[in-house]
Amino acid sequence: MKKIKSITIFGTRPEAIKMAPLIKEFEKIENIENKVCVTAQHRQMLDQVLELFKIHPDFDLNIMKSKQTLTGITTRVLQGLENIFEEEKPDLVIVHGDTTTTFAGALAAFYKKITVGHVEAGLRTYDKYFPFPEEMNRKLTGAIADLHFAPTSGSKNNLLREGVLENKIFVTGNTVIDAMNFTVENGYVFNNSELNQIDYNNKKVIMVTAHRRENWGKGIQNICNALKKIARDNEEVEVIYLVHLNPIVKDMVYKILGEVPRIHLLPPLDTKETHNLMNKCYMVMTDSGGLQEEAPHLGKPVLVLRNVTERPEAVEAGTVKLVGTDESNIVKLANELILNSNEYNIMSRAINPYGDGKASRRITAAILQYFHIQNNEYKEFQ
Repeated sequence: MKKIKSITIFGTRPEAIKMAPLIKEFEKIENIENKVCVTAQHRQMLDQVLELFKIHPDFDLNIMKSKQTLTGITTRVLQGLENIFEEEKPDLVIVHGDTTTTFAGALAAFYKKITVGHVEAGLRTYDKYFPFPEEMNRKLTGAIADLHFAPTSGSKNNLLREGVLENKIFVTGNTVIDAMNFTVENGYVFNNSELNQIDYNNKKVIMVTAHRRENWGKGIQNICNALKKIARDNEEVEVIYLVHLNPIVKDMVYKILGEVPRIHLLPPLDTKETHNLMNKCYMVMTDSGGLQEEAPHLGKPVLVLRNVTERPEAVEAGTVKLVGTDESNIVKLANELILNSNEYNIMSRAINPYGDGKASRRITAAILQYFHIQNNEYKEFQ
């Protein structure tokens, strides 16, 4: 029996969440012998996901260092993977999305002339510094990749415009929707006791994350000032801000919001807690990419605290609005959702364009088809 020898590579929590269901799908397929390599670009938050999904890496580069730089991450990943690829000689290397691990993993595979599969391929803002460094990471990975697993037809069209051959692109939906089938539970009780004390039925709970590099400084300051005004003007609102551990973000958030009534400042939650908080909340405000896909799956409107997004499908579908980091605009659009039930219902009932929970199956079928193990199994996500 012909077997494909593959290595899946990831290093951050968002990558792990989205790769986990694919790894679990590979475990069911006797024609795929998959090994897992983590770079641990983010150590603690990555380990939480590995534990949740019961994934035991075959290789752990453990590269994370205090005050690490993009250059340091890239070189340590390249050096670590060189020996692994030399010893394992895989047929296929699979990377995800747009992290520095993603680009360095694809580049290391290219240097060894190994086929590269790119999950969540084709997302674009067409501004190389927004988001930074993710936009260039995914474009450079796309230039290397042989198999492009695009989550949507819009992502596929981006790749076609860049000259990628259509028979190398597979529209699959996003694997994060697959992951949420594992994590979201009705009647969920949080491990964090403060979250269990909030009245999700009678309060309008806003879940917030904001930490992106391009928002450091003035952007985070404006977001915090807006949240303060929203909370003070709306007694029915409770804000839960999951504050990134980076002191550049954390210090400013606590300085502005530390004493504001009905604003709860909590450290980042693990994946299961985050997904279930999202399921219980009223709406989401974020500069994250992944939450733009996850929250609409649960019927939660999303205000994106960025000026551009590589996920325009959700904006077009009406589940997401781009609000930027202007304080008055954030307040205005948040109040529309808090006070106007019609506006809220339009966003909360819009169809999520990112998947049906079967993306991992489609990716697996596409790989088997590409390596001539089985035909006619892959069917494009509509």
